[in-house]
Amino acid sequence: MTAAAAGVVAVLALTGCGSSDGDDTGGDKASTAPTASADTGGSGTGEGRPRDVEGTWTGTSDGKPLALSVKQGRAALLADGHACTGEVKDTGTMTLSLKCADGNTDRTLGSVESNDGTTLVISWDAGKKDTLKKSAAGELPGELPTGLPTSS
Repeated sequence: MTAAAAGVVAVLALTGCGSSDGDDTGGDKASTAPTASADTGGSGTGEGRPRDVEGTWTGTSDGKPLALSVKQGRAALLADGHACTGEVKDTGTMTLSLKCADGNTDRTLGSVESNDGTTLVISWDAGKKDTLKKSAAGELPGELPTGLPTSS
């Protein structure tokens, strides 16, 4: 499980999500909650803009930590020991198109079912469905193992 914890930290570091250093072109911070727009109507559906899913989202899948980090349309996912990167696209529905470094295909094409700004639900083409919670800037998932070994 320590590898999973290290992986979550690596995903967060690679994408720079969780940091509020600097502005994007719209002046929004990565940790800002999405705002309702004419196309989402605040309904929590999968419609919207790629920036509506920006930030760090965490949860568990089969008892294992899961972390998704999105910044400026780029996405990084750590799930079940697989590290995947790609992009968020608006194809009428918000979709994540990812490629995993080890060739895993469990979570390579996903559709956002709902997003209310605090909970993100993604259905993956391979049959998995993940429910993730928005994490505060710099916050690691609460599901990380405790009692990690320390050097003595």
